[in-house]
Amino acid sequence: MSDDNHSEDQMLNTTSTEPAVTGSVSVHEETGAPAAEAGLDVSRIKQDFPILQRQIFGRRLVYLDNAATSQKPQCVIDAISDYYSGYNSNVHRGVHTLASEATSAYEDAREKIAAFINGDDPKSIIFTRNTTESINLVAHSWGRKHLFPNDEIVLTAMEHHSNIVPWQLLAKDVGCKIRVLDITDDGYLRLDQLNELLNEKTRLVALTQVSNALGTINPVRQIADAAHERGALVLVDGAQAMPHDTVDVEAMGADFFACSPHKALGPTGVGVLWARRDLLEEMDPFLGGGEMIRDVSFERSTWAAVPHKFEAGTPSIADVIGMGAAIDYLTSLGMENVRAHEQAIITYALERLRELPFISIYGPRNPEDRCGLVSFNDVDIHPHDLGTVVDRHGVAIRAGHHCAKPLMTRLGLVASARASFYVYNDMEDVDAFVDALYEARKVFGLPTT
Repeated sequence: MSDDNHSEDQMLNTTSTEPAVTGSVSVHEETGAPAAEAGLDVSRIKQDFPILQRQIFGRRLVYLDNAATSQKPQCVIDAISDYYSGYNSNVHRGVHTLASEATSAYEDAREKIAAFINGDDPKSIIFTRNTTESINLVAHSWGRKHLFPNDEIVLTAMEHHSNIVPWQLLAKDVGCKIRVLDITDDGYLRLDQLNELLNEKTRLVALTQVSNALGTINPVRQIADAAHERGALVLVDGAQAMPHDTVDVEAMGADFFACSPHKALGPTGVGVLWARRDLLEEMDPFLGGGEMIRDVSFERSTWAAVPHKFEAGTPSIADVIGMGAAIDYLTSLGMENVRAHEQAIITYALERLRELPFISIYGPRNPEDRCGLVSFNDVDIHPHDLGTVVDRHGVAIRAGHHCAKPLMTRLGLVASARASFYVYNDMEDVDAFVDALYEARKVFGLPTT
C-alpha cells in the first residue's frame, strides 16, 4: 500500500462501525475492516449501499440484476470522489505530487486485483474497459499472430456474445474454424464430446467459468488439462465467477482470464485481462498511441514494457481506483463467505420457485453446481412483460436473451427472465421476488395455482 496522504481515504470505510459478518471476525490487515470467518450480516451490508435506500413505485428496491452489474458500496463511491476532489491527475507521466499520488493509487489497484485472482505477477494484469475488450485484445494481439487457415477454436454452447463474436471476426480474417462443445438439456457441458472436439488443429479453447444465463459452474481445470494435452491455450471468461467465489487463475490452468469488476461492486468502465507473462511479452499491442510506446519516430516505434504496452492513452483512472476499493470490500467480507451466502440464497430461491407450477427453471437442478442466479420463465407471460410488472413491485430482474442467443436457440427459447443475487440480498428479497411473480399473474388475469 502507498504511504501517500490520500491512501487512508481509499481504505474500506463503510457507513457503520458494526461488522458486516457474523460469527468470529478478525481484522483485514490492509483495510482495517472486519474479515469474516463465518457468515454475512446482510442487514449490515445493506447499509453500505446508498441506492438500496431508494423506493421504486413506492416500494423498497429489491435489486436482482447483479449478473448485469452490481450496486456500489459507499466506500467505492468515496474512492472515486476522493480521486477527483483530492488528487486528480494523469498517471505515469508527471513528477508533481498529484501525478505521483494518482499513479500510486492506480498501481496499487493493479496489485490488489492480481492478488485477488492469484495472478503471479501484477505486471500480468492489463486494464481494459470491460471483459469484452479483454477478449478482443486476445483475439487481435494473440490470435492474429498465432492462428492460420484450418486451425480451430473450441467454444461452448453457453458462451456470452463477448466470447463468440471476437472469434468469429478472427475466423473470418484468418480462415480458422470454430467448433462448439454442446450442453445437456439441464445446462451442463457435454464433456463426453471433448475428445472428439480437441485435436492437433485446436489452438484455443475459450469458455466461460460461470454461465451468465444458466448459472452453471464449469469444470475449467478439467477442460484446461485436456486442451493443454493437445497443445492448445485456454481463455477463461470469468465475468460471472470473479465476483462470487475465490478465483485462482493458476489453479484453474488458465492462459488468459478476463473479468469485469463492475459486476463485483466496482465501477463501470474498467475491465481486467490477466495472461501468462510470456504470452504478453510476445504479443503485439492492441491499440497504438500515447503511454504504450518506448520510442517513436516517423519511421518506426518501439513499445513500452508489459503491461503498459497494452494500455494506450489516458486510462479510466478513477474507475481503476474505485475497483481497488471494491476489492478491499470483498476481501474484508471473505470470498468463501460470499460463496456460502449465495449458495444459501440460491437454494432457497430454487425451492420457492419450484413451488410455482407456472414457472419453468433452466440450468442445473443442484444449487451447488450454479452460482447465485436463476433463469426462468412464466409459461404464460413473455419475460419482458414479466420484468415490467415485477418492477412495479420494486423488484429489478433481467429479461431477454442475456447476450447468449446461441444458448437460447439451443434451449428452444426466444428469451428468459433472470434473477441474480449478491452480498446485499437476503431471504426477504427472495420472498418479495416470488410475491411479485404471483402479482404478475394477477395483473394478467391468470391462475396462481
